[in-house]
Amino acid sequence: MNMKKIILFVFGAVVLSSCNQEKTAYVNNTKLIQDFKEMKSTEARFTKKSDKLKKELDSIAMQFQKEVQAYQEQSTSMSAAEKQEKESMLMQKQQQLQRQQQMQSNQLREESDVVIDSLITNVKDFVADYGEKNGYTYIFGSNESANIMFAKEGKDITEEVLKALNESVK
Repeated sequence: MNMKKIILFVFGAVVLSSCNQEKTAYVNNTKLIQDFKEMKSTEARFTKKSDKLKKELDSIAMQFQKEVQAYQEQSTSMSAAEKQEKESMLMQKQQQLQRQQQMQSNQLREESDVVIDSLITNVKDFVADYGEKNGYTYIFGSNESANIMFAKEGKDITEEVLKALNESVK
């Protein structure tokens, strides 16, 4: 009789432990973010803005260069005081243009960072919801620095999460 109790106990423990197994997987963070359609469109939008800003700043720089050239051509007929005054004005203008360029570049970068950080937060939240809805105990993140050194085949759910993520945006 004791043997039957022992066998039932062992069988019960095996059943309980198999029911209690944790469901784990991982996603490739880099791929998930890079292939997220909303991230791609955001990057394209900011690239377009950056290109437009660069064209505007290049145009202003060319106008300034024309002023410098005009000064150089006229400087031979100017008095020392006129040269000094014109050079001072050109230096101030150059510094102002550099500050303007720096300010606009920083503003664009800050705007981009805020939007991209928000998208990354949305992806993290989506993966958390996805994990909860699909019964995962853990979904780990992997990237190019290889946080996951080894994973059993079938544990990489990047593509299925990416598909669901992109579908959720439609």
